[in-house]
Amino acid sequence: MSKGILEGLVVLDLTRVLAGPYCGMLLADMGAEIIKVETPKKGDDSRAFGPFINGESSYYMNLNRGKKGITLNLKTEDGKKFFLQMVEKADVIIENFRTGTMEKLGLGYETLKTINPNIIYGCVSGFGHYGPYCDRAGYDIISQAMGGLMSTTGWPGGEPTRTGTAMGDVLSGLSLTIGVLAAVVNKLKTGEGQKVDVALVDSVVSSLEIITQIYLTSGKIPERIGNRYESTYPYDSFKVKDGSVVIACGNDKLFSLLVNEMGQPELVKDSRFLKNIDRVEHHAQLKEIIEKWSINFTIDEIEENLLKIGVPVAPINTIDRIINDPHIAGAREMFVEVQHPVAGKTTLTGDHIKFSERKAHIQFPAPTLGQHNKEIYQKFFNLTDAQIEEYVKIGVF
Repeated sequence: MSKGILEGLVVLDLTRVLAGPYCGMLLADMGAEIIKVETPKKGDDSRAFGPFINGESSYYMNLNRGKKGITLNLKTEDGKKFFLQMVEKADVIIENFRTGTMEKLGLGYETLKTINPNIIYGCVSGFGHYGPYCDRAGYDIISQAMGGLMSTTGWPGGEPTRTGTAMGDVLSGLSLTIGVLAAVVNKLKTGEGQKVDVALVDSVVSSLEIITQIYLTSGKIPERIGNRYESTYPYDSFKVKDGSVVIACGNDKLFSLLVNEMGQPELVKDSRFLKNIDRVEHHAQLKEIIEKWSINFTIDEIEENLLKIGVPVAPINTIDRIINDPHIAGAREMFVEVQHPVAGKTTLTGDHIKFSERKAHIQFPAPTLGQHNKEIYQKFFNLTDAQIEEYVKIGVF
C-alpha cells in the first residue's frame, strides 16, 4: 500500500480524547507521520474509556490508529527542550488543551513560531482562543447546548436532545482537519505558517445551516420537529409493518413518482400539495396520508418498490445492520480489521474519504503508551537506549 496522499507531512499531535484526535486520525489515514505526544505513565485520558479489549480501550484504538506514540512531560525543562527541538523539524502541531494552557507552559504559538516560522499550529477548544468565553472549558455536550443543536433536536413538546454521538467534537475535528490542510496548501504557495483556531461551539453553529437562516430571515425561533426537515416535504420517517423508513422527496418530480406508486396520482393536483412550499405547510396531513399507505408494507418491500422507481428511501438502520451492509461495510470498506499488539484482532471504523490514486487507509494500529519512544528519540536526537531509560526514570519520557 502507498503511504498516502500526505506522505512526508510530520505532525506533532498533543491532542486527547476526541475532537483533536479525530483530526490526527484523518491526517494519519491520509499518510501523514503523526507523532502522538502523551503524558508519561497516564497518557491520553481516553485510554481509560471503555469498551475494552484485553485491557486496551477501543475508544482510544479507533481514534489513534496510524499514529506513533511517545511519552513526554512538557512540564519539565528537559521535556520542553526536547519538544522545541522536535518543533524545528515538524510541519504541523495540533492540540486541544483548554485555552491558555500552552501559553502557561511557554509553548504557545507565538513562542513556537520563533523556533519554526513555517510551523502550522492547529488548536481546537470549547470557545476558541479569543472572545469573552475563551477561558471556559468546553465539552461536546456544552457545544451542542450553546451552539443551538440541542434546541432543535428531538420531538415537538419534548426535551432538547443531544445527538446520539458527539457531533460537536466530530464537527470540530473535521473543521480542524480542513483548516490545517488549507494552511498546508497556503504554506506550499507562500512559505508561511500560521495558527488555525477552531472552537467546538463555532463548529456546531456553522452546521445549523437552514436553522439560523429561518430566524435571520423571519424572526421565527426554530423548534424541535422530529425527523422532518424545515425546507422540503415529504422528507421524514414513516411507519411500516415492521418498523420505520425514511422517504426523501426533495422536488416535485419525486413527489409525483411517490404518489403514483401509492396509487394516488391526484395528490399532485391537491392545492395543499401543489408545490414544495405547500407540502411543508401541510406536512402533518401529508404524513398521515403516506402512512396509511406505507403501513401495509415491510421495510424491505417499501425499499425495493421505491428504489425501483427512483424515489430516495432507506431503512433506519441499527448498528448491527450497518456492520453487515454489503455497500457500507463491503464495497466502501467502512469497517476494517486491524491487528493490535495487545488487544489482538480488532475492527475499527474505516476512513470515509476516498481517493482515486493514493488511498486513505489505516496505516497501523494505535500505539501502546510510549511504544515508539526508542524509535522517535533515536531518530530526532540520536539518544542511546541507556539515555532514554534514564529520562524515563526521572519522569521526562
